Amino acid sequence: MVNDLDVRELEDAARRLRVEVLKMLNMAKSGHTGGSLSAIDVLTALYFHKMRHDPSNPAWPERDRFVLSKGHAAPALYACLAKAGYFPTEDLKTLRRLGSHLQGHPDMRKTPGVEVCTGSLGQGLSQSVGLALAARVAGRRSRTYCLLGDGEVQEGQVWEAAMAAAHYGLDNLCALLDWNGLQIDGEVDNVMKVAPLAPKFLGFGWQVLEVDGHDMQAICRALDESEQTGGRPTMIIARTVKGKGVPFFEHKASYHGVPPSDDELGRALEHLGHS
Repeated sequence: MVNDLDVRELEDAARRLRVEVLKMLNMAKSGHTGGSLSAIDVLTALYFHKMRHDPSNPAWPERDRFVLSKGHAAPALYACLAKAGYFPTEDLKTLRRLGSHLQGHPDMRKTPGVEVCTGSLGQGLSQSVGLALAARVAGRRSRTYCLLGDGEVQEGQVWEAAMAAAHYGLDNLCALLDWNGLQIDGEVDNVMKVAPLAPKFLGFGWQVLEVDGHDMQAICRALDESEQTGGRPTMIIARTVKGKGVPFFEHKASYHGVPPSDDELGRALEHLGHS
């Protein structure tokens, strides 16, 4: 269970991680701002509240697994991995550079702490089903967590995986949906409407929890509840804001794949209380 002190510490960690995300994107002059910022609170709760993992031994067999299905939000994942101790924070400065282990999308062959290669949208939930099934066969108590984007669930493979997860009763699988309502081409509802999502996943046999994706206490409680659920997978639908944390990035599809300029970085860091 999470207490008020834990929540405040997690909130402060998320604020600092937003700073790291913006700095690395600005330095790379490339990457995805909006979706990284909308996902950072969920990732903070996973890596620093819920998941069992060991940065000193990334291959620990009993670790929980995390799959960033919306792989373009890699900067948010890298910031968390660096803070957790998988590699030095200085490495964040090498995002998207030739020869860097921090590629534009997660690569399990290069980056400590990355479980699978992702980025081609729609595939991460299938990979997560496989990881959860493997843990069951091996008799491990490991759990698998998967973060999807709302534009991503327009992909048919997501629903095949959802059907399989329920069929096998994968109660060691928890998916989270970063529902910020925007994708690269505009509003999700205008591109290809996917709502209502809760009834869809319920119909596929999942437990569904809905939270404010920026309410740290609510996120942690939902993750705790998912761990207590038996016989079926859990979907946590997290209502988020694209570009969350920096007012002039928020609710703007135009910042889906655009890094902050030098001027925008300065103003953003000032807003986040970082000089």
